[in-house]
This record gives sequence, structure tokens and C-alpha cells, in this order.
Amino acid sequence: MNVDMITRDDLERFKRELFEEIRKYHSHPRKQGQEARDWLKSYEVRKLLGISAGTLQNLRVNGTLPSNKVGGLIYYRYEDIRKLMDG
Repeated sequence: MNVDMITRDDLERFKRELFEEIRKYHSHPRKQGQEARDWLKSYEVRKLLGISAGTLQNLRVNGTLPSNKVGGLIYYRYEDIRKLMDG
């Protein structure tokens, strides 16, 4: 049985890499005038489109608006929302 030792430096490097990845995918909401984020949460999509939670669920279930679930949160690509609004 081969056992590798993990050092404190290994853990610190892992922590930095993990935080970099989290920052890449979880940006804070932007104020008006700043560029749009790539992914939006459900409440942001409802506000943007002016629709109810039930309507958003219908769009998701019938495939009109693709989504991704991460943990307990559902995210929507801004590009998909823009296509929906344009079409």
C-alpha cells in the first residue's frame, strides 16, 4: 500500500486553486451599466423577463429555456435568455 503525505503547502496550493475556480463561476451581481454575467440565478431571470416562478419553471420543463442545476440552485445562461427574448 502506497501512502502519499500531504503537506501544509499542498493544502494551501489546493485552497488557492479552489478559490480561483469558484471566483470564475460565481461572480457577484453587477450594477446597472456593467456587462452581463454568463450565468444568472432564477430570481434574476424572473426579474429580467418580468415573469413568475411558475412561468420560469414551465419554460425550463418544456425545454424552451435550458438550465443547469448546481447544488440546490438553478442557473440559466444569459445567452439562452437573450435568444429567448429575441425569438
